[in-house]
Formats: sequence, structure tokens, C-alpha cells
Amino acid sequence: MEVQKTALYKIHKNLGAKFAPFAGYEMPIQYSDGIVKEHISTRTYAGFFDVSHMGQFYIEGGSSLDEALEKIIPADLKNLNINQSKYSFLLNLEGGIIDDLIITRRKNGFYIVLNAACKDNDIKHISKNLSEDHKFYLCSKTSLIAVQGPKSSEILEKKIRRISNLKFMYGNFFEFEGEKLYATRSGYTGEDGFEISVPNNKVENFIKYLIENKVKPVGLGARDTLRLEAGLCLYGHDLNEKINPIEANLKWAIAKTRRETGGFNGWEKIKENLEEGTSRIRVGILPEGKIIAREGTKIFSTNDEEIGTITSGTFGPSVNAPVAMGYIDPKFSEIGANIKLEVRGKKHNAQVSKLPFYKKSYVK
Repeated sequence: MEVQKTALYKIHKNLGAKFAPFAGYEMPIQYSDGIVKEHISTRTYAGFFDVSHMGQFYIEGGSSLDEALEKIIPADLKNLNINQSKYSFLLNLEGGIIDDLIITRRKNGFYIVLNAACKDNDIKHISKNLSEDHKFYLCSKTSLIAVQGPKSSEILEKKIRRISNLKFMYGNFFEFEGEKLYATRSGYTGEDGFEISVPNNKVENFIKYLIENKVKPVGLGARDTLRLEAGLCLYGHDLNEKINPIEANLKWAIAKTRRETGGFNGWEKIKENLEEGTSRIRVGILPEGKIIAREGTKIFSTNDEEIGTITSGTFGPSVNAPVAMGYIDPKFSEIGANIKLEVRGKKHNAQVSKLPFYKKSYVK
């Protein structure tokens, strides 16, 4: 299968990007500044990310659409306001996570941002639950650009009027150079920021404006360090079809009313886990010293009993220390508990940490 390119491929190349295949796309991993500088720029000023490889999926239909989607998505969609977004999941019959996603109610239906590697499977799964009255499509006419960082609102407001009025996890239509674009105040870094669906015929101008305002391009490398510091999961690593939201420590992402009344895939298993606990739970982990515990690293108790596995690990530039997340036996999950990590055949000390490692700066 041919590797795809986003509409900004040439711009990435001109900006000195190093590319690698990711989810079927040739994607920028880092630019000439390097991952650490890109990371720090996002935390202290602003950075932009081309996330056009993700699925911008639209579904239209009447009130029956809420009911159809609530069978597979455990959000309270019936009470979601127009232009309000929620973080949620697509669940299988056992309650395992097929994908995690952001769903936004639009005037005639829903706009869902799907993970790039999952989008084709997601659409098959969603479409099975829809009726002939529901129309759906994956949009290819727009690019998805994330602008993240403490100065993102100020910079965008100069060019896109009233965008700074958006509340966190809400979206709306705005105008850019005579064209409509749709923006949500959301992101994947722990910083204030926006995800903006820009018509492909205007996206180069949009990026040019950002660069003129000293917004740095950021690749997938720094996107990973930023999200891990913020304690955010990466699908295929921290989440998969054999992990349910309770095990993933994401109970908050299932609406309280839905936890109580059910009616969605896997509710019986999730209800059981809520009442009786789980055999594993996702936690934050701080290795001592400079040891980086990568995915697959085994976790042990202080008595050398194997108790879990690391699912994400890297060096956190903003906390100036290694950080990791993994699944462990809940008996050892208390914040501050001492554990050990087996890296290159040696066991190293670590502690269970609260998440996030870096204080989130969302604008509420």
C-alpha cells in the first residue's frame, strides 16, 4: 500500500523535517531544532502540529443517531450541547477500547476525530450501528492543524476573530481569508490550544501566518513527550481492545449517568470492575536517576514479584526527568509506592506517581 502524504508535505520538507512512516502516512518526526526545543517551544510559547493523518469523520441524522451511537460510545450524547466536545471511546462487546476519540455535536449530527491507525476499522464498526437514515463520510477536503501553547490564543485571535472566546472542549465556525474553518479548543499536549480544520486550499497560507508569528513546527517526537508529561494515553500502547476504561484509569470519561444506567457495549464488565475492582490499573511512574523505561519494561515489587508492564516511557523535557506509564497490580498502585523496573537486565528503583507529571494549562 502506497504511503500517503498530507497537504503540507512540501512545507514540512522545506522546514527541514525528518520523516518516518506512521499510520500509512509519511509524517514529520522532528524538525531541525530537535525534539527537546520543539517541546519547550510548545510549553513556553506555541507550536503547530500537522495532524491531518487523523480521521475527520462526520455523521448526520436525527435523534435516532444519539441512540445508535450511545450503544458503542459511553458518553452522554443526548445531553451534549451543539458545538460541545467530549473525550470518549469506541467500545467492543467486552468493554475493550477499539479507539479513543473526541466527539463534537454539530447542528445536524456529530464530528468525530479518530486516531489515524484506527480510522478505517472505526468507521466499519460505527457504520454497523447506523441505519439507512444516517449519512456519514470521512472528510479529505480539510487539513487538521493543532496549535498548542500559552500564546496560541493570542496569536490566532489576530487572524481569526473571536476564536479566543471559545471555551475548553467547545468548537465553532470561524473565518480565515474568506473561507470557513472549524476550530475546537482542545489538544493533546496539556497546554491551552486549538485543533483547527482548515480547507486544503487555505492551509499553506494558514501555516505561513503561524510561522510569521514565530510558531514553531512540532513533529510526532515532541507530540509524544508532551502528551506523556500530561498523562495522556496513546492508542495501541496505553490503550487497546483488551483494556477497558476502568483499567485505564479513565472512569471519568464515561458519563456518570451512563455508568449507572448502562446500555452500551461492555457495560456489565465495566460495572463489575467499578464495584469489585480490576486486576490491573494504569499508573504514572517516575524512574530514579536517568533510566528511561521504554514500552515493554517489566515492573516488579520491592520483593521482586513481577507486577506489571510499562506501556509508555521517555524523558520529559519540562520535568527534566524520565517519566513513564504502565499497568500494575492495584495492590501496588498507591501514590509514592516503591517499585522496580527491569531495564537491560538490571532492576532500577522507581516510584508510582500521580498523573499528570506536568501541570495542565487548559483554559476552563
